[in-house]
Amino acid sequence: MRPIRICLLIAGLMGLAACAAPSKFKTYNGPEVTRVIVNKGQREMMLMHHDQVLKSHKVDLGFAPEGHKEFEGDGKTPEGEYTVDRRNPNSSFHLSLGISYPNEQDIAFAKAAGKKPGGDIFIHGEPNKLGIFGPDWTAGCISITNTEMERVYAMVSDGTPVTINP
Repeated sequence: MRPIRICLLIAGLMGLAACAAPSKFKTYNGPEVTRVIVNKGQREMMLMHHDQVLKSHKVDLGFAPEGHKEFEGDGKTPEGEYTVDRRNPNSSFHLSLGISYPNEQDIAFAKAAGKKPGGDIFIHGEPNKLGIFGPDWTAGCISITNTEMERVYAMVSDGTPVTINP
């Protein structure tokens, strides 16, 4: 009888510990993020409230970071004007904010070359599965740490403009 009580006690404590686990969903009630600016050359992302930097983060980019993304699989991070157009709380990476790549010009350029422009470009955290990754490891996305992504996910709304500079 005693082993059963011990097992029940352990199971109950584990259940309570799971309830106390910190949530990846944070709240934010500061100034509105009016634009996200990514400077690829400096590996930097800034969350802006008009002309004021609210937060700045170091980023990793696509595995071929030089130049504008042109085609599916080229490993480049896009450059230009986009918006946050979706969010994925169940991403393969720790939270993600979708970027509206490809735009009409991106599609036309790839089509003229007889190729696909690619897509699924996100600002995201680290992979949920264990793996080895170093600088500029994504397929074209913008990556930050999981802790930073939790904050960014709370701060940035759908429709926020995103400027990605070379």
